Parts: sequence; structure tokens; C-alpha cells
Amino acid sequence: MSRLTGRTAVITGAGRGIGKAIAERFAAEGAKVAIISRTEANSNATAEAINTAHPGAAKGYAVDVSDSAATAALGKQVLADFGSVDILVNNAGVTRDGLALRMSDEDWDVVLDTNLKGAFNLVKAFQRSILKSKTGRILNVASVIGLIGNAGQCNYAASKAGLIGFSKSLAREFAGRAVTVNAIAPGFIVTDMTNELNDQQKEGVLKQIPLGTFGDAVDIANTAAFLASDEARYITGQVIAVDGGMVM
Repeated sequence: MSRLTGRTAVITGAGRGIGKAIAERFAAEGAKVAIISRTEANSNATAEAINTAHPGAAKGYAVDVSDSAATAALGKQVLADFGSVDILVNNAGVTRDGLALRMSDEDWDVVLDTNLKGAFNLVKAFQRSILKSKTGRILNVASVIGLIGNAGQCNYAASKAGLIGFSKSLAREFAGRAVTVNAIAPGFIVTDMTNELNDQQKEGVLKQIPLGTFGDAVDIANTAAFLASDEARYITGQVIAVDGGMVM
């Protein structure tokens, strides 16, 4: 696998779960990867694991993506370390679930600031380098919840629906420089969140999935690797649902 050889990718929320799986796959495809997480412990752990298999491929960084100034400073550091960035994967995300009638301003703001504003901050930090790249790619990890909504997640659904609109608008703006921008909408993927569901809850979710099983982070990583490669050069402004048929 060498579809991304010679390219540098920045991946947020890469300390664990889907982001980590994407980073590992990109490194296996030959890319250099900047691992972004809220904590140094998580980002460095992912970078070390990748470097064990692919020496010198990864470096870890810690930042709160909702912080515009901190993200801008991070961008300068990553560019100083790697020289350029070709691929950006906005994967960082949080949840603060609750019914709209009881949702606090803080719970709304934290989710929108991280999931949506965070993606905007990262694009601002790296857009010049990506626009100069002959293989520029931006991938935004949304969610099927952004397509269909979900009771108790109006903040999360709004952030992911916003991320889809953001992706489509950027795709139009950046197309003139041959930069593609797409969104991936995962369904129920085996993560820390799904592990917290009890058997009855899992059974209820599985009834909504035609393929009858949860997805794996590798399923998202496979899709991301394809969209970041030359094979997907003519795909932009799209939302790719990776959900076992949950949303059709």
C-alpha cells in the first residue's frame, strides 16, 4: 500500500478510535502524519505506535481545536516540522447529549465549538499549504446523525449537519485549485461510546442497520484512504455514509 507516499496528513482526534485508525492507515499508505489530540499523552501514544511500524512517519501534537489562536499556532509548528500539508482530516468531536428543553448553553457551545468551529479553525491553519498542493484533500468526519437527527442530540446533529454544509461550500471554493473536499458520515462504529450500551440498547440499534452489525473504525479508515488518494480525484462535495445501510 503506497497510495499516499510523499504526502503529509494532519488528523485531528487521532489519539484513539476512528482518528487513530485513519492515522495508522495513512501511514501504512506511505504518508507522514501529524497526530492531533486534546492531550499529549494520547497523541504521543498514537505517534509512537505508528513510528514502531513506520519509523519517522508520525509526530504528536496537543491542542483544543475550538481555540482559534492555539490552532493557528499549532498550524505554524506543524508546517515548520513537516514543510507542507497535503491532506487534512477533521475528525475531532465531542458529545454532550440531552433533550433540547434541558440543554444548557454550555453543552450547546462546547459541541458546536469543537465539532464545527474546530474544523473551520484547522482549515484556516492549513488552507494555504493545501491549496498549493497538487493533491490537496480535506476530509470532514460527520455522522449519520447529521443526516437524520436523533432525539437527545440536537447539538451534535446540528454540528454534524453544519459540517456537511461546510464541506460542500469548501468543495465549491477550492475546486479551482483541484482540492477535493468530502464528508464521511459514519453510522454506529465500535468505539468507547458503543461499548457503553447495554445489550438491550445494542439490539435496538442493530435493528436499524440492514447489514445487522456495527461497523469498525477500520471501515472509516478505508474510506478515508480512498478519498485521500488519486483514485478519488473526481469526487468532491460528497457525503459518504459508512453505516451498514442505516441511511438510504
